[in-house]
Amino acid sequence: WDNADFSRGVGTTFYQEFPTLNTAKPPFVLDVEAKIRRYLRSSYSAAWTLKITWEKAPAYAARTDTRKTSTYQAILTTDGFRSYVLMLYQEGGMRWDYTRLTAPNVLIGYT
Repeated sequence: WDNADFSRGVGTTFYQEFPTLNTAKPPFVLDVEAKIRRYLRSSYSAAWTLKITWEKAPAYAARTDTRKTSTYQAILTTDGFRSYVLMLYQEGGMRWDYTRLTAPNVLIGYT
């Protein structure tokens, strides 16, 4: 997430928190729970979820190219015991030209 560059006024970042302990769950949280159950074949009921969105984010350094932007999300969720991160990318994955990035070891995801 650290290679997005918003210094040229292109793109934005926003977040939305879903504290769902003892409250009705919105459809977004129900969808997150369903994804975790399906992918991990595990029961899961979220107590808290955070959605962070990078929209039309240009790669660092934006001074070289602000036309190739990417939209992606990180969804952090926990039931109080287990925590998960879902990494979601626009169709087609990252659209940055990785050959022009300053870091040579580019990857999508986390380690």
